[in-house]
Amino acid sequence: MSDISAYDKPDSLPHEAGFGDYVQLLKPRVMSLVVFTAFVGLMVAPVRLHPVESFAAILFIALGAGASGALNMWWDADIDAVMKRTRSRPVPSGRIPAGEAMMLGLGLSFLSVMMLALATNIAAGLLLAFTIFFYAVIYTMGLKRWTPQNIVIGGAAGAFPPMIGWVAATGHVGLEAVLMFALIFMWTPPHFWALALFMKEDYHAAGVPMLTVTHGRKVTRAHILGYTLALVPVPVAAALTSIGGPLSLAVAGALNLWFVIGAVRIWRRDEEMAQADGYRVEKRFFAFSILYLFLQFGAFLADALLRPYGLGGW
Repeated sequence: MSDISAYDKPDSLPHEAGFGDYVQLLKPRVMSLVVFTAFVGLMVAPVRLHPVESFAAILFIALGAGASGALNMWWDADIDAVMKRTRSRPVPSGRIPAGEAMMLGLGLSFLSVMMLALATNIAAGLLLAFTIFFYAVIYTMGLKRWTPQNIVIGGAAGAFPPMIGWVAATGHVGLEAVLMFALIFMWTPPHFWALALFMKEDYHAAGVPMLTVTHGRKVTRAHILGYTLALVPVPVAAALTSIGGPLSLAVAGALNLWFVIGAVRIWRRDEEMAQADGYRVEKRFFAFSILYLFLQFGAFLADALLRPYGLGGW
């Protein structure tokens, strides 16, 4: 890791850190997706927790996600300072010292894991601990700067939350939890590679071996299509299990169709076309990919909530 000691000097801070800076350190936008998918995993499980237990589970999973974000910003402060998209983050901008971000991340990691284990079960706590370790150590400190497959393998970290929610309720991993994990795992590469298509210069300047940097945009476009096609059967399979129903299946079909159309459009474009319209297709695909995940998990949740009334599920 490059030297980031300059961020630890109080006299280098442009202004005193505020509450919003510490919130940003926890990556709230990423946390929102983590919280939602974990909540769905909890709600679609066959075991119902007491509302207080459910609230505690989601709270501590969210804190675990925040801990991962803080540790990521601590370690990546050197490359974040180079990239336009991230240079205004609290640590590279100097608003929060790197050492403080590290201590906050470690503290929240310990707190979230211990409290989730106490609030629900040890299996859920251990799975959360492994998720934090996977994201902060295996992905952030290892894969991200080492291989163009960083997003593919590292995507597992973002795929664990619904499984943690499921385990918090049941105490074990089921087929449905594995399929929810697989859905996010297969969704992650096309989502981030679409971003990399119009942010290549940032990754190149920071020395991050994204696929666009190591193999070029043409290969990346083909990979987006390939992984999108591989994703298609996963939400369909999940919708056919106990967590799904006609609504989930219909949503999976509609979202898959739109996602594949978008991936084909990206695959058929070259750089001249993309630059001419400011990567409009790629940016739309990236934006829709976020909606894709929220809508699919929202459909699982809707089926679960409607099932007691005979309106959802199989």
